[in-house]
Amino acid sequence: MNPFLPTYDQVMRSTRRHFLGQSGLGLGAMAMSQLLATKAHASPGVLAAPHLAPKAKRVIYLFQAGGPSHLETFDYKPVLRQGQGKPLPKEVIGNQRLSTMSGNQSSLPMAGSFANFQRGGNCGMEISDALPFTRKIADDLCLIRTMHTEAINHDPAITFFCCGNQIPGRPSMGAWASYGLGSLNENLPSFIVLVSKNASRDQPLYSRLWGSGFLPSEHQGVQFRAGKEPVLYLTNPEGVSPHVRREMLDALGKLNGYQAGQHLDPEIDARVAQAEMAFRMQASVPEATDLSGETDETFELYGPDSRTPGTYAANCLLARRLIERDVRFVQLFHQGWDQHGDVVGGITRQGQQTDQASAALVTDLKRRGLLDDTLVVWGGEFGRTAYCQGKMAGNNYGRDHHPRCFSLWLAGGGVKAGYTHGLTDDYGYNILEGPVHVHDLHATMLHLMGVDHEKLIYKTQGRYFRLTDIAGHLVKPILA
Repeated sequence: MNPFLPTYDQVMRSTRRHFLGQSGLGLGAMAMSQLLATKAHASPGVLAAPHLAPKAKRVIYLFQAGGPSHLETFDYKPVLRQGQGKPLPKEVIGNQRLSTMSGNQSSLPMAGSFANFQRGGNCGMEISDALPFTRKIADDLCLIRTMHTEAINHDPAITFFCCGNQIPGRPSMGAWASYGLGSLNENLPSFIVLVSKNASRDQPLYSRLWGSGFLPSEHQGVQFRAGKEPVLYLTNPEGVSPHVRREMLDALGKLNGYQAGQHLDPEIDARVAQAEMAFRMQASVPEATDLSGETDETFELYGPDSRTPGTYAANCLLARRLIERDVRFVQLFHQGWDQHGDVVGGITRQGQQTDQASAALVTDLKRRGLLDDTLVVWGGEFGRTAYCQGKMAGNNYGRDHHPRCFSLWLAGGGVKAGYTHGLTDDYGYNILEGPVHVHDLHATMLHLMGVDHEKLIYKTQGRYFRLTDIAGHLVKPILA
């Protein structure tokens, strides 16, 4: 077989465009122009219809990069305080893999949380004093205390969470959602990414975490930034008017249409769609990112940082505005949760930067009637160890990476409210009941969006791929 010949799928996908592109009639050219315009303005997903009735039309994922400690946030373990400084029992660790950063320690002393825990809401959910605002919305949260993953280092772990595989190059969560379900707003991307400018840069972030992988490139996440130019290279160069830009795109569309007919490459269509989206975004992005019309009460709800564009608080507020405009998938990244030392200072700072705004987002969506069909997810790539990494410094300590169990919460979008799922052991080290794997979370998120995770697939390099690879089970107990 000649590897340079188009595949059957490519031929079938492009036959109509090929026919029109080869037609020398004016009617054929007009039809081609109309086809390009229609494709640019409407972005349906590959699924003709959802597999089941969706509970969530949109998703906001608040990704806390670096690995938040479940022991200082959502999983209270008084036994660690009682055994402060004593070696963690060997039978608790068993034969589990340890990071090289603490695996060579002569002993692994238990470290109790500096933070106190209190019950919040009518549900009585135990939440740390480091997150007092989150505790106030306990009755809206679905807390999973038994997340677990396979990777023990940041890069593969965050790649796994964002893309369903530890190996770089796979499509991201938002790209799969865009590919399967399409866009709800023809003037904004279906997948938008926001990165906190006020976060500690303890671990790097890569654009591949919101990339499209082998899916058509039009489904990749578009990063919005703070400042005069929220999207890079979106504005027209000096001397280029919107009218000139429109004429240029029309001409480019015809050339691309001809090229698509010749080469049968679907990525050409993706480029046309992206160029047309960029043109429409010249008007839609400034309006969507302009927070000046928000009330003082709203800014007070999200906290003082919300008045400063690019901060986590401002990005949470912007996420709400994007959801109001029917953006399908919004993902926020906030770094700084990698506390190998100074857990006390690190967790305190992270709480001050993120707690109020995270809770405000849920509250704001709820009061605007958007929470019921918007799924909000909060969590990182793994948890932290029950033992101290290195030596304790007075009452302060550090924690190493811990993929065996950690906490994550969801709200809205068809999950149970005021519900805690799963049980960890007395040390917060192992799962006793209700394990939830990363693939299980992805399968459940897709289910809430109306998608059967086993049926949203894409064939490339001779194999069918999906977000959940060959695994994933629906976490039925958390469904409302």
